[in-house]
Amino acid sequence: MKPILITFLFLLLLSVKLDAKENYNVLFIISDDLTYTALSCYGNKVCQTPNIDKLAAGGVRFTQAYCQGTYCGPSRASFMSGYYPHATGSLGYKSPRPQIGDRSTWSQHFRNNGYHAARVSKIYHMGVPGGIESGGDGADDPLSWDEKYNCKGPEWRAPGDGETLQKNPNGKRPVVGGNTFVVVEADGDDLVHSDGKAAAKAVELLGKYKPMNKPFWLGVGFVRPHVPFVAPRKYYEPFKPYSKMVLPQKVPGNWDDIPQAGINYCTSENMQMDIRKQKKAIGGYYASVAYLDAQVGKVMDALEKSGKRDNTIVIFTSDHGFHLGEHDFWAKVSLRDESAKVPLIISVPGKKPSVCNSFVELLDLYPTLSSLCGLPKQDRLQGKDISLMLDDPSYEVREEAFCVAPMRTGFLLRNKKWAFIQYGEKLPTKLKGGFEHGRNGIELFDMEKDPQQFTNLADTVECQPVVESFRKKLKDKLIAIRKNDLLN
Repeated sequence: MKPILITFLFLLLLSVKLDAKENYNVLFIISDDLTYTALSCYGNKVCQTPNIDKLAAGGVRFTQAYCQGTYCGPSRASFMSGYYPHATGSLGYKSPRPQIGDRSTWSQHFRNNGYHAARVSKIYHMGVPGGIESGGDGADDPLSWDEKYNCKGPEWRAPGDGETLQKNPNGKRPVVGGNTFVVVEADGDDLVHSDGKAAAKAVELLGKYKPMNKPFWLGVGFVRPHVPFVAPRKYYEPFKPYSKMVLPQKVPGNWDDIPQAGINYCTSENMQMDIRKQKKAIGGYYASVAYLDAQVGKVMDALEKSGKRDNTIVIFTSDHGFHLGEHDFWAKVSLRDESAKVPLIISVPGKKPSVCNSFVELLDLYPTLSSLCGLPKQDRLQGKDISLMLDDPSYEVREEAFCVAPMRTGFLLRNKKWAFIQYGEKLPTKLKGGFEHGRNGIELFDMEKDPQQFTNLADTVECQPVVESFRKKLKDKLIAIRKNDLLN
């Protein structure tokens, strides 16, 4: 009987071990202003990103991932706090801590449950280039970390060949700072710049964590390809001469059927960028992406060398997207797919690689990683656990994604068939011959027939039932978002 009892106890312990959640490490890598359209694993044929591609090939690549705010501050405050921007009121460039009080942020929740939490460079909002030049904390949250590191860089002041592309029609404007389209083919190597320093610090930390007994949550925030487009010279070579860069399709009268609020704050027109400058902007952006990709490769190599790859979940994403001349729009803020959609790759040891076309939000990362790592569930979180998608990419938790553009007082609801965008709060009023949606307006795009979003159907009689349905959905969504424990 004794051997039978021993065998029974062994099998019991084995079943408990198999049922238990893995005590995974978490490596969260986030870029800044990176559009999914610039990555070769998302189909770009010009800009090659082999290191990000390798991560995608071994993980789950999401094709319908959306940010919750189309510029840095509200997006980062949202996914780190676990709340939509309009739940906390964190619509600008400040930390969400005053709004969330003693509630745990994403990394803080891990820290409270036995993890060592650290960040390198930009996780919460930091001004680029100003905050990177000064090396300050920006809108950081000290309670989120056991250790933190900022990575100063010269940004637009880097020695090299620079040109200001924005509002420089005669070519006489010097290279300038601020949130400006500037290209600098920089002298020196990767370590001259913030992202090179961030990669080096992450490599150092992964080596330091090798003998550590407790698991870690490590956030590595890269600032490229955010303007200014600054990278060592070698990263520009594949994209020169810039005249070979191909601009997105231009359609005459493209803006005629959209409300004023739907015209992005940065356009080829108001930035005074001619065709040459537009092509150089794309080349400079791609060079910044190539530089970013090289830094991702260094971090992943260090993770492999640390011996912890087999028990570390790796996430790669961006805080929002970026326009590269689509509709003659540039930069972020808009609610079109190029700005609102983000690349998202999640690699979990032991899970098969796949491509998931179901809708997800960056807000889902907090509850999902908590679930994967066996941490206590928090019903207060407004994101959803998408961990089942990592085993079954056809699994769905959302019918649509939700995103906001606070600067434009705009809201996006995006499902498989439609992209619905509403600016402001004014309700539609029926007029003779059509519908008027007030000065702020509504946009509606058939994403199956018009994936590039050229034809706004919001004012067509045929689509009024669709518009009214989405208006009700948006109203209900905003009510649900505001009904949270922050207000109790």
